[in-house]
Amino acid sequence: GATNRDPPSDAIILFDGSDKHAWNNAETWTVKDGVLIVGKGMIETKQTFGDCQLHVEWSSPLPAKGDGQGRGNSGVFFGPYEIQVLDSYKNITYPDGQCGALYGRAKPLVNASRAPGEWQTYDVTFHRPIFNEDGEVTRKAKFHVIHNGHVIHDNLELTGGTGWRGPHSISEYKKHGDKGPLKMQDHGNPVRFRNVWVVPIKD
Repeated sequence: GATNRDPPSDAIILFDGSDKHAWNNAETWTVKDGVLIVGKGMIETKQTFGDCQLHVEWSSPLPAKGDGQGRGNSGVFFGPYEIQVLDSYKNITYPDGQCGALYGRAKPLVNASRAPGEWQTYDVTFHRPIFNEDGEVTRKAKFHVIHNGHVIHDNLELTGGTGWRGPHSISEYKKHGDKGPLKMQDHGNPVRFRNVWVVPIKD
């Protein structure tokens, strides 16, 4: 497809269409026709990453079923921080839960969603937060996200963690290590992934 991008020479290949060797907990996720299809439970990379650039291509299920958060729902996580994967093509949901949102924290600048079944691309530059010994944030996490060629988060500084906030809770930063796994979410929808690679950025 038109979205296919060859990984740069220094990229770490997380999924190239052949197998799941880079992932833990992926037993029920299936590889078929060069794509990785969501199974049961969240998968995470065996390697851990801090600052990095991630390229991932995904496609929401066809025919589109359900609405709101029930349609083509998955997510890509950088440690505890989630970028929402959702079928937001003519599908209304709350702004910070739509496709490309930093979940519960920041809505995308534009809805760049393609139709269900079409391949979509996230190119994400992630700079991890830095914590002091007391667990306070001395540098907030930063996301630059390009969805299908459109900038949807422009070097956005996260004010806190991501997550479903609910009526009474707010997710603040919680201290974590300098590196963590990248994860992809099972939300009960057979979202497909392909061409997943990451380039670590030196601090």
